[in-house]
Amino acid sequence: MKQVMLVLLLCLWGSTLHAKMHTEVIEYKQGDALLEGYLAYDDAVKGPRPAILVVHEWTGLGPYVKRRVDELAKLGYLAFGADIYGKGIRPATPAEAGKVAGIYKSDRKLLRARAQAGLALLKNHRLADKKRLAAIGYCFGGTTVLELARSGADLAGVVSFHGGLDTPTPDDARNIKAKVLALHGADDPYVPAEQVLAFQNEMRKGGVDWQMVIYGGAVHSFTNPDSGNDPTKGAAYNERADRRSWQAMKLFFAEIFKQ
Repeated sequence: MKQVMLVLLLCLWGSTLHAKMHTEVIEYKQGDALLEGYLAYDDAVKGPRPAILVVHEWTGLGPYVKRRVDELAKLGYLAFGADIYGKGIRPATPAEAGKVAGIYKSDRKLLRARAQAGLALLKNHRLADKKRLAAIGYCFGGTTVLELARSGADLAGVVSFHGGLDTPTPDDARNIKAKVLALHGADDPYVPAEQVLAFQNEMRKGGVDWQMVIYGGAVHSFTNPDSGNDPTKGAAYNERADRRSWQAMKLFFAEIFKQ
């Protein structure tokens, strides 16, 4: 019996050693702009798998979103953190972030093009199941993935975590092919009630398969621990909303990727 147990332990140990997370930084382009994204997958998972595009907050592609990419890879997905701003453009202060993000919020055509470039790279990866693609985004990234959906991108679903919900072209909702999940803080001062209602009306008029989960007591950026713990500042981490929203995303993926 002891010998059998030893063999089993050695087998498990060997399989653990064999499995490892693959990560890499990838340069790519949108027009003349050089971008730098972050890819991750678990090499213990064999063959093509659902692929998730992840779009960063207004500070650019950094440690927080890379962690989310890694977490998705551990769940068995191919995940790619897109770079909307360009290689080396990583705002260090809120003032800088607001200025850079403003460029793309005021030019939704460019914003969509940058997101589409990241999606194209992900879709063409050898491990991507091209029929099971989705996109998620945080804050600025939430706005981005919704615009990507409005562009008519061939996605199974998009998830916005505390993202801006407004758009200058609400009629483009009729182009949406993806199912939409918006995860929103009930007390988010940056996405007021009128914007939430406008988004809901947009989805209805566009005939979109959409759902929205609103978390009581949560403000902006509720999934990011780096946001601090003071909701009176308008942005703060909320552990319950973070945990519940991640679970909501997983259930959403289980639905849209079911074969």
